[in-house]
Amino acid sequence: MEKQGLKIVTIGGGSSYTPELMQGFIKRYETLPVREIWLVDIKEGEEKLNIVGALAQRMWDASPYEVKVHLTLNRREALKDADFVTTQFRVGLLNARIKDERIPLSYDQIGQETNGAGGIFKALRTIPVIQDIVRDMKELCPGAWLINFTNPSGMITESVIRNAGFEKCVGLCNGPITVMKEEPEMLGGKQEDYTWRFAGLNHFHYHRVWDRNGNEVTSEILRLMSEDDKTNMANVHDETYLSDQLEAMNCIPFSYHRYYYLYEEMLAHQKEDYRNGTTRAENVKKVEDELFELYKDPSLHEMPELLKKRGGAYYSDAACETIHNIYNNTGNLMVVNTRNRGAVSCLPYDSIVEVSSLINADGPSPLVWGDFEPSERGWLQIMKAMEECVINAALTGDYGMLVKAFQINPLIRHGHQAKALLDEMLVANEKYLPQFREKIIELKEKGIIIHDEKVRELCEQGL
Repeated sequence: MEKQGLKIVTIGGGSSYTPELMQGFIKRYETLPVREIWLVDIKEGEEKLNIVGALAQRMWDASPYEVKVHLTLNRREALKDADFVTTQFRVGLLNARIKDERIPLSYDQIGQETNGAGGIFKALRTIPVIQDIVRDMKELCPGAWLINFTNPSGMITESVIRNAGFEKCVGLCNGPITVMKEEPEMLGGKQEDYTWRFAGLNHFHYHRVWDRNGNEVTSEILRLMSEDDKTNMANVHDETYLSDQLEAMNCIPFSYHRYYYLYEEMLAHQKEDYRNGTTRAENVKKVEDELFELYKDPSLHEMPELLKKRGGAYYSDAACETIHNIYNNTGNLMVVNTRNRGAVSCLPYDSIVEVSSLINADGPSPLVWGDFEPSERGWLQIMKAMEECVINAALTGDYGMLVKAFQINPLIRHGHQAKALLDEMLVANEKYLPQFREKIIELKEKGIIIHDEKVRELCEQGL
């Protein structure tokens, strides 16, 4: 691409994360010259788009750089001749996330945004939409890169690259960046003192660590994790891993592994929150409401500290740094979701994995991890198989395939209860799952009801 200034388009521009994204671009302007930014949203998000868009323009106006922020509900208008497209949208807004968490918990099962039943339904709602976006990109900006931050990032990225055939796509997660910023504290060092190697799947990766002298310190971190894990994500209950398990591992698990390795303990935490009348989704909604009240202040021209409580810390570091590395052909090392190409030997060659990669103008080149030991290999193969079933179901509306995805997911109790949970979530998400329209009509005729009162109220309100 010619270096004449970049056109950046953000789908889901009305998100509360947008100020952090603007901050990331402002910080990198000298090496990443942005010409114009287009923030795109849907009619339901117009009010928030106008609020956050005004703040975004104030942030640029307070900087030394002249960049115009455009706001639109017309995605095609925005995409024309874009250089980079970032995605950070949530189909169904936060009300959909409330459903994803509360319905499984009403069945005494883990309710989580990107894992278990909730993660599956977030993918079902999102994959058809990202396919539409890619169709527009192929027509209007075929040379642009799609930088995806929409969760579940791995499955969304796989649907773009493998199913839509759009190769210029990179999936991101803030998790690895959080690990690399926080882990050195456990060892009494600084980030520049260590190197990391990551491999696995989005929200299900493992990693190893070396010091500046090339000595592996993975086992030392595993030992310290059993005492005080300083790298745990803010949105995950800080349940301590089994020390015997950590001692037997030769790679470090991610925060979200707690849902799988410590299912009953994590479920107990969630059920307590649920009994107290709230979930993580509802807490996030409150924080977001507070954020948008702050964003309305015409004197505010920087990202407020409160945004750090929203979750997704270091988001702009991942998104903006990826764009910087592609645009400047740096060859810098990042952790991204990209084609496996043999980097993780136990997973299909062309599947999407989350892996340490060198980022150049032609995109990510994954670094080879090699073989996992049996336990980790087994987990990854089950999770990848589950992801493939979910993507297939999202694209085709195949109910049987969706049943299989539920049956193989380790966070869902299987059998008839799994099917009852699945059917209730289908009915609750009717508005956003047109590919399952006939099945949902059939289920409603059978009398499927929504058991959770708050979710039932949302459905009655058409949300």
